[in-house]
Amino acid sequence: MGVLDVDVDPAEVGFDAGRLARVDAHFRRYVDDGRLPGWSIAVARNGRLAHVAHYGSRDIESGLPVEPDTVWRIFSMTKPITSVAALMLYEEGALALTDPVSAFIPSFAGLRVYRSGSALAPATDPVTEPVRVWHLLTHTSGLTYGFHHSHPVDEMYRLRGHDLTTPGDLDLAAACDQFASLPLLFQPGTEWNYGVSTDVLGRVVEVASGMSLDRFFADRILGPLGMTDTAFQVADSAADRLATLYQPKPGGGLVRSPLGELITKPPTLLAGGAGLASTLHDYHRFTQMLAGGGALDDVRLLGNRTLAYATRNHLPGGADLETIGRPIFAESTYAGVGFGLGFSVVIDPAVGKSLTSVGEFAWGGLASTAFYVDPVEDVTAVLMTQLMPSSTYPLRPQLRALVMQALVD
Repeated sequence: MGVLDVDVDPAEVGFDAGRLARVDAHFRRYVDDGRLPGWSIAVARNGRLAHVAHYGSRDIESGLPVEPDTVWRIFSMTKPITSVAALMLYEEGALALTDPVSAFIPSFAGLRVYRSGSALAPATDPVTEPVRVWHLLTHTSGLTYGFHHSHPVDEMYRLRGHDLTTPGDLDLAAACDQFASLPLLFQPGTEWNYGVSTDVLGRVVEVASGMSLDRFFADRILGPLGMTDTAFQVADSAADRLATLYQPKPGGGLVRSPLGELITKPPTLLAGGAGLASTLHDYHRFTQMLAGGGALDDVRLLGNRTLAYATRNHLPGGADLETIGRPIFAESTYAGVGFGLGFSVVIDPAVGKSLTSVGEFAWGGLASTAFYVDPVEDVTAVLMTQLMPSSTYPLRPQLRALVMQALVD
């Protein structure tokens, strides 16, 4: 169990303490007026922890407060960890970014692409090139999520039980075979669509490494970084620290989501795209490794050139998500934001109307958690909370602006 403590006067790393206090004041209002249950925030610069704050409840009904060791469902903030795992194997020669996924998952040979028709009677075309590892890392594979509700292929996923949850009898290998049996949304490499790509990538990691995904994480990433509270299942000994998952209630207020309790049960499917729980301490450790060019303390997971390459925009033609992405995030602005190998990447803050730096890389989770790394300012920030969906409030751009405005050096 790890707990974060501020280890530097904010002024020593360029922050105005009074302006940094605006972060807490702003996010407290979300709790005080009932929009969020509670939150934890950590802000660091130059590898020094300048600000840590906790507020609100980890469980509203019982009145339990958010505490420094609260455990949070991080959902899609699992994806960067899975992506780092794949990049580690790339560095070791166990896989190439251009490898066809079928080299690891045979059912991915001979995929079809949706052309027209309904979910029950789709017309399809053959793929013009195979789905490759880099397509999974960049979400340009043509795979999707059932919960998008925006395309007949999404419905095909739901008809097979893949929505916000997955069929309880499927392990990761079987789920990937099922994904491969369904059409892709588009030809690989031509568009961007958020989907199960990183879950499939997790299976590639398993095959390429000869280890289950949870074992690879524990032995190669989480253990070495000291992320002792991050796992696919919250242990019984930590269950009382788990934050309750909420969603907005019609007419105001919050209601508990039944999805929150699943993390306490042994997982059948090790979801590299959404399966982990973590703490503020643990994910802060992960962001410090990223900010450190792949290394933290005496542990190096990636070479700094690899991480720099992964956090460039890899979308076709240098496009941003607004141009090439499917309109899944209609409530958000993705102009000026590209996508690298597992991370969103800011390519033009002015176009995106975001107070951040070129090269900032980030991602978030379904329950409104978020992190970002700004390599220009050498700033990292982590926000933990438990409200789904993440599109409910613009927490992420607000966090960026509030942290950036506090820099005065």
